[in-house]
Amino acid sequence: MTLPILYSYRRCPYAMRARMALMYAGIAVEIREIALRDKPVHLLAVSPKGTVPVLITVQGDVLEQSLDIMHWALRQSDPDGWLSADDALTQQLITENDTSFKQTLDRYKYAIRFPEQPMETYRAHGEVFLAKLEHNLAQTEFLMGDKLTLADIAIFPFIRQFSAVDSVWFESADYTSLKAWLNLMLSSALFNSVMDKHPVYLG
Repeated sequence: MTLPILYSYRRCPYAMRARMALMYAGIAVEIREIALRDKPVHLLAVSPKGTVPVLITVQGDVLEQSLDIMHWALRQSDPDGWLSADDALTQQLITENDTSFKQTLDRYKYAIRFPEQPMETYRAHGEVFLAKLEHNLAQTEFLMGDKLTLADIAIFPFIRQFSAVDSVWFESADYTSLKAWLNLMLSSALFNSVMDKHPVYLG
């Protein structure tokens, strides 16, 4: 094995942020795109939970969490100092994104599976987090200051997903700074460089 192996799913926000960190750090990997309904035997052997991303290093270490993969990549190379803002506030924001906001996002996106509340209620719950990001971004260009950091990359794929559930509503919503930030991230060379399509890995 000459390159690390990354099991990935193109549209998964967790896999997306892992790919962005690896690309930023200049770490070449073998991307193995999975089919969610037919997961490779090798993936399940090294990571029985069967979710992506999963990184297998050249040394054989297995990283099963996207944030672990991001930190691993940035420890190899962090030319713009993304980790310089990896403090308690950053971790708090990412944790909120990965827990309460992600849970709300799933209910908003798949509201038909959660008939206990209407779609609009789930969206309103998600807006609590959007408002927090809007407050930050009204003061600085990026979430934790005037430069891109770990927080932006870790949170961006989930805001992208939230905005796409009802894009007409999102475009009309009063989140001027958040929308500007999202568009900046969507148009970035880094994001677009990790969105190439790969054939499904059948091994």
